[in-house]
Amino acid sequence: MAQRKRSLPLFRHWRIGFLTTLFALSVILTNCTQNQNASNPSTSGAAGSSGVLVYGSGGQPVNLEAGNVTDGNSLIVHNQIYNRLLEFKPGTTEIQPSLATAWNASSDGKTYTFKLRQGVKFHDGTDFNAEAVKFNFDRWWDKNNPNSFRNAGKTYEIWGQIFGGYKGEPNSLIQDIKAVDSSTVQFVLKQPFAAFPSTIASGYFSIASPAAIQKAGANYGTPAGGAVGTGAFVFKEWRSGDRIVLEKNSNYWKPGLPKSNQLVMRFVTDASARLAQLRAGQLDFTVDLAPDQKAEIERDTAVSVVTRPSFNVGYLALNPSYKPFSDVRVRQAIAHAINQQAIVQAFWKGAAVSDAHFVPPSLEWAQAANLQKYEFNAQKAKDLLRQAGYANGFDLDLWYMPVSRPYFPTPKPIAEAFAADLSAVGIRVNLKTKDWASYLADRIKAPGYQSFMMGWIGDYGDPDTFYYPHFGPDATNDLGKWKNDQVLQLLEQARTTSERPARSQLYAQVDEIIHREAVRLPIVHAEPLLVQRKTIDGWTPSPLGTEPFEAIAKK
Repeated sequence: MAQRKRSLPLFRHWRIGFLTTLFALSVILTNCTQNQNASNPSTSGAAGSSGVLVYGSGGQPVNLEAGNVTDGNSLIVHNQIYNRLLEFKPGTTEIQPSLATAWNASSDGKTYTFKLRQGVKFHDGTDFNAEAVKFNFDRWWDKNNPNSFRNAGKTYEIWGQIFGGYKGEPNSLIQDIKAVDSSTVQFVLKQPFAAFPSTIASGYFSIASPAAIQKAGANYGTPAGGAVGTGAFVFKEWRSGDRIVLEKNSNYWKPGLPKSNQLVMRFVTDASARLAQLRAGQLDFTVDLAPDQKAEIERDTAVSVVTRPSFNVGYLALNPSYKPFSDVRVRQAIAHAINQQAIVQAFWKGAAVSDAHFVPPSLEWAQAANLQKYEFNAQKAKDLLRQAGYANGFDLDLWYMPVSRPYFPTPKPIAEAFAADLSAVGIRVNLKTKDWASYLADRIKAPGYQSFMMGWIGDYGDPDTFYYPHFGPDATNDLGKWKNDQVLQLLEQARTTSERPARSQLYAQVDEIIHREAVRLPIVHAEPLLVQRKTIDGWTPSPLGTEPFEAIAKK
């Protein structure tokens, strides 16, 4: 035992070197074997064309239907086509007017009234008004609403995750939605919720044309059905697997915007391919690059690094509905078996933090002050497995994302690093993936995945945006509907409490419990790497992960 302890530091150094080599090889092989999505950029606009902006996305959207997505690749497109009642000031989590010009809460905090901007038109020429707002919110909230097309498989899962449930359900925060007059909308809540305006400003709840939804039916938001909002750009076409093309909204309600005539959003899933295309002038700007690429970017005088404030978490989910993970000791064994610090150092090169908390460091006031992350200790992991009856290990399906995201820019090599650590304690890992839309949809279909990589970018500047959508009343369908009654009670108390010191104590208890339960293991809080050509001006990345491109122009 003493000999093993003395050799552990050498093992750690070898592990870091091995992971770094593994990552470098993956990038080289990708560059040698793949020229991904290198279709002719002159079709529907090239990066060098005046008035045409070309964005390199890390993947294709799941759909363009407001309220029915949770992934950033979809939301970034939504931000160009739609507006919301409220929006965030560029580069911040501070809310400001958008389609609503003013809002207020009743004295008891249970009724929010929004005054709407008048004279705004949807891209199809129909009027934006209170009835249009109610139409959109009703289809998300009401499972029986005929315009929600739930019989076609639409779930609007984010509504339940944020607002606790749907119309008529006991945990639903929303009790009623009223169109008071053509320019006034009211939301009646079950209980006070101070962060309600911020949730309404989150990227999920964009306002779409009721006429367009009714016309397209269940196809709305697909390549064939299109999308119609009030935003800076108008949907033109979606070439599946290649690009989305948007045109300038010449009747946009914001004076002087957008500053580009056309926006082309190309899908380039490989980070090295995105950077190569940007350096070649095929893209104007892109996101979610690997930390190893920063040195290459800095050597190129035609491009520049752009920073996005870190407000995310990348995690490994362990589904307790599968027998090995129904025992908390097995989940804790996984936490001890993975050398998180070495992996984060190898793959993020210092541009990330690995700690014990689910919420990022910027929300430190909502963390348990003395909580320590799980120590990397293979022997302790083996002991816990033996105590749980798995001395010989077990077979584990570990699903990794097929697209790069800010929290996991290179998912497959990171998953391989997890697998290497787990194999050292006898767990036989089978790595699996599938296309992004299916990956997201199938994880919430019973029984879900045994274990999987996922992440989250905060939607508004409050701890609620991390805790509630992952541990709240309708938030654990991907964990076999696991729940902890004490966590649920604490989260509800925190929502109805306005004083930060009291909320801090409540969230600290949540932090401690979810750390102990280990159903979502926080691996990393990353600092996303973005890059643009120096001909681009006006890009202000949001800490929330997506932003409108309406103010971006070529110099």
